[in-house]
Amino acid sequence: MKIVIINSGSSSIKYQLIEMPAKEVICSGMIDRIGLETSNFSYVTNSVKVEETLPIANHKIGLNKIAQLLMDDEKGVIKSTKEIEAVGHRVVHGGSAFSDTVLITKEVKEEIRQLCSLAPLHNPAHLEGIIVAEEIFSDAKQVAVFDTAFHQTMPAVAYKYAIPNYLLSENKIRAYGFHGTSHKYVSENAIGYLKSINAPHKNIITVHLGNGCSITAVKDGKSVDHSMGFSPSNGLIMGTRAGDIDQSVIFYMVNTLGYSLNDVNTMLNKQSGMLGLTGFSDLRDIQSNAAEGNKECQLALEMNAYRIKKFIGSYAAALNGLDAIVFTAGIGENSAYMRKLVCTDMEYFGLELDDAVNEIRSKEIREINLPQAKAKILVVPTNEEIEIANQVHHLILS
Repeated sequence: MKIVIINSGSSSIKYQLIEMPAKEVICSGMIDRIGLETSNFSYVTNSVKVEETLPIANHKIGLNKIAQLLMDDEKGVIKSTKEIEAVGHRVVHGGSAFSDTVLITKEVKEEIRQLCSLAPLHNPAHLEGIIVAEEIFSDAKQVAVFDTAFHQTMPAVAYKYAIPNYLLSENKIRAYGFHGTSHKYVSENAIGYLKSINAPHKNIITVHLGNGCSITAVKDGKSVDHSMGFSPSNGLIMGTRAGDIDQSVIFYMVNTLGYSLNDVNTMLNKQSGMLGLTGFSDLRDIQSNAAEGNKECQLALEMNAYRIKKFIGSYAAALNGLDAIVFTAGIGENSAYMRKLVCTDMEYFGLELDDAVNEIRSKEIREINLPQAKAKILVVPTNEEIEIANQVHHLILS
C-alpha cells in the first residue's frame, strides 16, 4: 500500500511516500521557510536528489510542486496518482471532536475549519493541504491524524482550567496538547532504547523544539502533562508565538493601548516569540547573529532555554522523578548550542551534558550525557511521517 504523508507545519511541509506495511520510504523531502523569498525545497529518492532555494509563497504552491516532482517523467516515483491508496494528513487541533485517526469527510473538514481559530498557524494550512490533496490524489482515501490524540491520557488535574465548570462541560474549554504525533513517536523510541540498555524508563520528558515548541511529561509511556493547552500558542517561546503570557497584558493592550482583539491575536501568534525578540524567526539566523555579538539574539536564546528549564523542573516534580529527557525536532536534533543552554546547571535533576558528544550529529538515537549522569539526555530524531503512516495503514485495514 502506497501512502503519501503530508505534514504541514506553520512554515514548513514535510512529505514522504511510504510503502506499507514495510515502512519503506520511497521518496521524502521538505519545504521550509514558506512565505520567504529563500524557501528551501528538497526531494529525495534512492536515485535522485533535488535541492533548491526559491520563493514559495504558501502551502498550496508548495504542495503542487511536490506533486509535480512525484510524477515527473525523469525524477518521479509514480506514473499516476491512482497508485496512491491513501494520503495521511497531520492535523494539529482535533478539539473534543476527534480523539483518534479518522477518514476525512465533508463533516471532518468542516470541524477542522471550525478549529482554525484555535490553531491559526496550522489548521488552515492542514485544510489547504487536504483540499489540494483531494484534487491531486482524487482516488485515494484521505485520512486525518490529530496531534491532540496522544494527550487524551492527561488527567483532569492537568487538562482542566480553573474557570467555571460549565466552560468545560458545555464549551469544551480545556488543555488539549499538541505535537502529539512527535511526542508519541520519540517517547516510544526512547523507552525502547532505555529498555535495551536496562536503564530506567518510567519518567521521561520529551522536548520538541522547532518553529513550534512544546514539552511533555510522559509516565509509563502515557502523556500526563503538556506545555500547550487549548491552542498551540502557549508554553515555550516559539518562532513567532509568544508562549506563556500574563492574560492581563491582552486586556491592557486592548483597553489602554487601543489594539483590536484581532491585532493582539496576530501579534501573539505571528509577530512574537523569537521573531518579536530578535527580528528573526529561524533559529539558524538567530544563532549566527548571536555568535557575531547581537545582544538581542543572545538574550532571546537564553530566554528560550530558561523557559524550557522551568518546565523540566515542574514536570520532574509532577512525575516524581526523572529518568531521561529527550530532545527532538529541527532545533532539538540539530542545535547543540540550544541543548547546551538547556542542560547547563541542571545537575540537581541528574542532567550532566557531555559537551563533546553533544556536538556530534547523527540520525540515530544517541546519548549526550556524561556516563555517570543519573538521568539520560537523549537525542531522538522524530519521524512523524512514519507514525502517521502506521496509523493510516491501521485505519485502512481495520
